[in-house]
Amino acid sequence: MIIFLLLAFLQTAIYNSFLTSGHSSVVERLVANEKVVGSSPIARSIIRSVMTDLSEKKCIPCEGGIPSFDLSEIHKYLKKVDGWDVKTDDNKAYYLIKDFKFEDFKKSQEFVNKIGDLAEVEGHHPDIWFGWGYAKIKIFTHAIKGLHESDFVLAAKIDKIN
Repeated sequence: MIIFLLLAFLQTAIYNSFLTSGHSSVVERLVANEKVVGSSPIARSIIRSVMTDLSEKKCIPCEGGIPSFDLSEIHKYLKKVDGWDVKTDDNKAYYLIKDFKFEDFKKSQEFVNKIGDLAEVEGHHPDIWFGWGYAKIKIFTHAIKGLHESDFVLAAKIDKIN
């Protein structure tokens, strides 16, 4: 029953999205919890819960040619990951960074090895520093010298490891 209601809602929402302006897609508007003609708070809640688990998404390889996220997009996605900071480098490019603490060197090494395996599977490779009892992870998309959705997807997946 819920699936039928969700499908009916999506059909109505997609049709009505052509009649409205604002965000570029109905999904973006639903995730942002904005009213979409024909939607209900329950439907918006269902869509938001489905769309906000970034760890379930796949990193999309970037070869450049697209703009990096601006601050408003960065802040929207930053709410979906836990404990990551956004910083800028000397070239004013944004990146994600997070410190992790561990009991000893071996636990730090096991953690970064799991990140290495994940990075190979996802085709998205963070910068990693580690030592006795700590690891620091820096994520950004090298090809665009900034942040995009895949950076936040990788951050969410890394959080699932720890």
